[in-house]
Amino acid sequence: MCYSAIVEQAFEGYVRKYNSKIDLETFYELFYARMSDDRIKIPKGMEDAFSSARTERGRQIFELVQEYRRQQASRMEQDLFALRKRKADAERSLVKRVTKAATESLRIATKKLTWTQEKLADLKRTNPESSDSRIYPGYYVPVMIWEDGQRVIKPMRYQCRPAGKPATYDMKFPGTYNARRDNLEGFWKGQFGHSHGLMLTHAFFEHVTLDGPDGVKKLILEFKPNALSDMLVAVLWSRWTGDDGSQLLSFAAITDEPPPEISAAGHDRCVIPIKSKNIDRWLQPSASNLADCYSILDDRERPYYEHRLAA
Repeated sequence: MCYSAIVEQAFEGYVRKYNSKIDLETFYELFYARMSDDRIKIPKGMEDAFSSARTERGRQIFELVQEYRRQQASRMEQDLFALRKRKADAERSLVKRVTKAATESLRIATKKLTWTQEKLADLKRTNPESSDSRIYPGYYVPVMIWEDGQRVIKPMRYQCRPAGKPATYDMKFPGTYNARRDNLEGFWKGQFGHSHGLMLTHAFFEHVTLDGPDGVKKLILEFKPNALSDMLVAVLWSRWTGDDGSQLLSFAAITDEPPPEISAAGHDRCVIPIKSKNIDRWLQPSASNLADCYSILDDRERPYYEHRLAA
């Protein structure tokens, strides 16, 4: 399964290369909702994509980004103050007498202090890094769909909650960020042939377990196509509506049997990058012609996936 990926966040690239439209209103609603809900996870790369916005709505989105960052920085600085005090108190206690409680308090405070300092530095960082566009299950990602006769980019959560399911579905089925090809007409029958999308991806990451002379090792590998600058990964998506009228756009990446080089590296699944010529066919599926949907998945790009140990 694709547990993590590096996705394209520069919307100008989508617009120019794939003749698509950015749904700025939905992006604005998402960033506005995050101001009061920290459970909404948006990668830094998506935030920074609006730093040079040319439209009024785009600039308003980046204003929300800046305000959110100020709020987060203020909260972290308050946490740092409290952690420094806890660390100092523990150190004073240990000078008087070594106790398990004081030792544990010092360990926890030191660890949290380092973590918070790193998070604050990263929040204030202005130079871009590839990790800014790395996403995990639960993160929001730009996804291309077909709407009102054109290609449209919308933000969607990388973990699909099908329409009609309860909100607890996320906890009951935490693996719904991937859709196995051999189960498209089973578990995913409500989306396959009905709501297709594409995620523009540069690389993806997988957990692998390898046997070696030193025993079993659990590693994270980064897989990158050597012949493609980016991949149009096939996804299924859903528009979920709660009892209170709230909405959630979410998706799952379709995975299939891996090519030999991925299998040899120790993983048993792979995302499916479709060809550019098939974009509109994929985005406008017909539930009465699933054979055509499968033919698009079969007529996929076939790069060689180079891999390396992830940082």
